[in-house]
Amino acid sequence: MCVSNPAHLPLLPSLADVHVLVVGDVMLDRYWQGPTDRVSPEAPVPVVNIERQEQRPGGAANVALNVVSLGAKCTLIGLVGDDEAASDLETTLTAAGVQCDFVAVPDWPTIVKLRVLAQQQQLVRADFEQPVPDYGASERIGVVLNKLEKHLQEASVLVIEDYDKGAVEDAPALVHAASQQNVPVLVDPKMKPLEVYAGATLIKPNEKEFAHAVGVDKATDTGAAQDLAKALGVGSLIVTRGAAGMDVCSVDAVRHIPARAVEVFDVTGAGDTTAATLAIGLALEFEHLDCARVANVAASIAVSKAGTSPVTGPELRNALREAVTDRGLTTREQLAQAVLDAKEHGEKIVFTNGCFDILHAGHVAYLEEAAGLGDRLVVAINDDASVTRLKGEGRPVVPVEGRSRVLTGLGCVDWVVSFDEDTPEPLLELLKPDILVKGGDYGPETVVGAEIVRGYGGEVKVLSLVADVSTSAIVERIRQNDG
Repeated sequence: MCVSNPAHLPLLPSLADVHVLVVGDVMLDRYWQGPTDRVSPEAPVPVVNIERQEQRPGGAANVALNVVSLGAKCTLIGLVGDDEAASDLETTLTAAGVQCDFVAVPDWPTIVKLRVLAQQQQLVRADFEQPVPDYGASERIGVVLNKLEKHLQEASVLVIEDYDKGAVEDAPALVHAASQQNVPVLVDPKMKPLEVYAGATLIKPNEKEFAHAVGVDKATDTGAAQDLAKALGVGSLIVTRGAAGMDVCSVDAVRHIPARAVEVFDVTGAGDTTAATLAIGLALEFEHLDCARVANVAASIAVSKAGTSPVTGPELRNALREAVTDRGLTTREQLAQAVLDAKEHGEKIVFTNGCFDILHAGHVAYLEEAAGLGDRLVVAINDDASVTRLKGEGRPVVPVEGRSRVLTGLGCVDWVVSFDEDTPEPLLELLKPDILVKGGDYGPETVVGAEIVRGYGGEVKVLSLVADVSTSAIVERIRQNDG
């Protein structure tokens, strides 16, 4: 079901048949906003003249909202009170397309978090919540489990959103019920021991939650994450690290995904967006690393928005298409990561280099032939100073920006990178492509970098030559005509 673009950032197919079941702590976020221009005479605090009131689903309810915003179906199970907040929460969610199957707890209020803001600055937060009562716990657990088992019959994936507020009182039973139905399980934990989620498919702790699980001294130890994944019998442990990206840790490997460079407006709700997107990736049977890549892109959209605004399907699809590792012009560092990703997917990397000053039919034929030798074609081009040293004054005719733009427009080219050295040897040592190719005007033993490539077991190929076409000849004819 996975549809991949050229850089292995999976593109989202239609999510109409994806049904995400979310079980967890639901809450209502209220926002009171207005101007402030004076200090209270009663205490040294600002007086806010409330002009606007807003409320949004929070916690597991925000995860559900993100799921339907992305285009999938969602059923939400959680604990609420018999009060106005529960009614407001259900009304908002139902209007958005979320199927709510709440458990009403007697004499217990729905969790509400009130924020007072002035000039987009939060001045105070007031939490209205009480511990879930101990009495009736076994009956409550049974009701939640019964609802879960009923909805698992049509669920593509189960998300356990555990904010330690009381909805997830028997996590092992939830995980077991899903495994009995072969439904993958994503857990977004808080501070419970992670052992209670043993057997889940993915567990997504943030950095603080991971440190709580393994000890502060091991908070950055990916080896500890691997050991924990093995001990818990989970497919992967995905440790989210905010601006530092995320680590995807399985028993066999650890991969780091750097956060995408975006202007951060508000980090509120980014974790919920990540959870919703990871769940959809699991439902689509993406590999765990691909789930994390897609979630990383979704999180970058979320933090560029104000508040807990959910990410939409079209927004995510567009961002996936435009992601920097998709194809086109890239930096050396970005290219190294993209090539590594491609290799891990079993793809063969073809590398060629040159000045490509004036792109002509010979270049196009040569690049198309090169692309046919493998899965991904990297074109490295000399920067302007390097071309001048190699070709003399007056060259390049076209600056490196223009040459790069033309090359990225060719369908056969995946990545274009410029280099300032006289040879591509440093790039070859960094990327270690499977095949190094040059045009037919070179001999196999005169290809620069051939020894490097053969040294690690790669191939060197010289392709056919298109007769009577060369950049130097074109430039000379232009000069003659101008004369």
